[in-house]
Amino acid sequence: MDATTITTTPSSAPTTTATTSTSLSSPTTDASHVVSTETITGTGGASTTTTPTPTATAMPTTTTTTATAPPTSASSAAVGGDPLEIRSVIAQFVSAEDGQKKGSQMEMPVETTAAQLSEIINAMLANEEPLPYAFYVDEEQVKTTLPRNKITSSEQIVEIVYMPQAVFRVWPVTRESGTLTGHTNSVISVQFNSNGTKLASGSGDLTVRLWDILTHTPLQTLSGHKDWVTCLAWSPDNKILASGSKDGEVRLWDADRGKFLPPALKGHSGFISMLAWEPLATNPACNRLASAAKDSTVRIWDTSTHRLVLSLSGHTQAVMCVKWGGKGLIYTGSRDRLVKVFNSQGQLVRTLKGHAHWVNTMALSTDFCLRTGAYDHNFTEPESLAQAHTLAAEKFKKHVSTTTPNGSAAGERLVTGSDDGTLILWSTDTFKQIARLTGHQQQVMFVSFSPDGRFIASGSYDKSVKVWDGYTGKFLATLRGHVGAVYQISWSSDSRMFVTGSKDSTMKLWDARLMKMKFDLPGHSDEVFTVDWAPNGDCVASGSFDHSLKIWRR
Repeated sequence: MDATTITTTPSSAPTTTATTSTSLSSPTTDASHVVSTETITGTGGASTTTTPTPTATAMPTTTTTTATAPPTSASSAAVGGDPLEIRSVIAQFVSAEDGQKKGSQMEMPVETTAAQLSEIINAMLANEEPLPYAFYVDEEQVKTTLPRNKITSSEQIVEIVYMPQAVFRVWPVTRESGTLTGHTNSVISVQFNSNGTKLASGSGDLTVRLWDILTHTPLQTLSGHKDWVTCLAWSPDNKILASGSKDGEVRLWDADRGKFLPPALKGHSGFISMLAWEPLATNPACNRLASAAKDSTVRIWDTSTHRLVLSLSGHTQAVMCVKWGGKGLIYTGSRDRLVKVFNSQGQLVRTLKGHAHWVNTMALSTDFCLRTGAYDHNFTEPESLAQAHTLAAEKFKKHVSTTTPNGSAAGERLVTGSDDGTLILWSTDTFKQIARLTGHQQQVMFVSFSPDGRFIASGSYDKSVKVWDGYTGKFLATLRGHVGAVYQISWSSDSRMFVTGSKDSTMKLWDARLMKMKFDLPGHSDEVFTVDWAPNGDCVASGSFDHSLKIWRR
């Protein structure tokens, strides 16, 4: 059987050849380490070609592929010692999906890059076309080269866990393709439907508008609210658009005809802060909606009868956020500093304590999975609602069953952000804290999981964006560039990028792999309060206090 080994050409070192050859250029690396107040970056490059040869030397008990490390000094040739002096390790690839070892052990330079690891694993798995992978060593992601802090000996067997990334790619948005005018006051909310074909906006001018995102013209103007429209939510089947207002009412609109579906859902005595539909994965009828309000309650409505089904009480101050998870649980965050968990029958399951100030924002690791329902990356329309429900349920089950780098199931995780400047990552199985995420210097305004659940991005009044590990809560990077508070974050559907909207009137596009800004997107003349990346990846919509929406494309 052919073996795979490495030919390495490190800087200022002669070429040495092993059984099979992949030529790698030794990269330069940034020696800075991760701290909670700095952006981490790294540089590295490689030119790699794989040339299998028919010769391989088998060990008596196991087949081990080796490569000769570059010449080193006597001290660096030692088995142990300073990690900076260790030049090579024994590597073993391990699948994150099933925990099985793949291929044979091989000796490789410590300065092997993530790009080179991708070429090796693609060759090892005999992929017809190269697929993208993320690599982890002892739960630390390989961003540039193998992490030296995890290596203690040149004879150490380092398990490199590989996880497939999205097989599709979303192109970065780089330019403004159009300005959507018509609102006469600040645009508070913009949201695409679950397949990215329709766009709605809510404004301080008391109206909701539906837009044609190709011609940049309004389709319908929906009037009826008596105060600012504060939030929007599309039903899982995309047939109904719900809007909440400072007038305490929730209104339902026929998304195809742009007509009001009377009567309005009345009962709250304070402004509506957030809306959340029961997911398609748990309710094929798509007829239950949760509304959170300043009156300290959450109400559950039957949208087919327009009647109140349940009233969730227990909070003592304004409820600022509500999420309806894929396991049938409803999560609420309030200015009373508490997070409460209810089941779909309205019974209180657990009260989560930990924040020292208002809870402003929350996100579930399954948010994108539940938002897109039955759609995969091809966005093929299901044949029936029953089929859509089945597909959505299967997708959710697969998402929560994903294996994490430490070998456990990903599950459904909750993260909450507060005015106390911290985030807390919770397990929704045990309702215990996984980690407390500290580092922001001011209020946390918004938090969002990447669609694959691997990352958490948080925006704050301290003008920074921080990125955290979505499984462990470990700090990864601080991204600086905004000169005003960061209001909102939206991820691309392939989890490789995200956009932020800020008080400084700009949007910025960030690379989640390199942890740095990719593009600066100026254009608005006032604060950018809301952003949304279409689930199909085609474009980004932004809403501003300058009364306009903008569409951004490649």
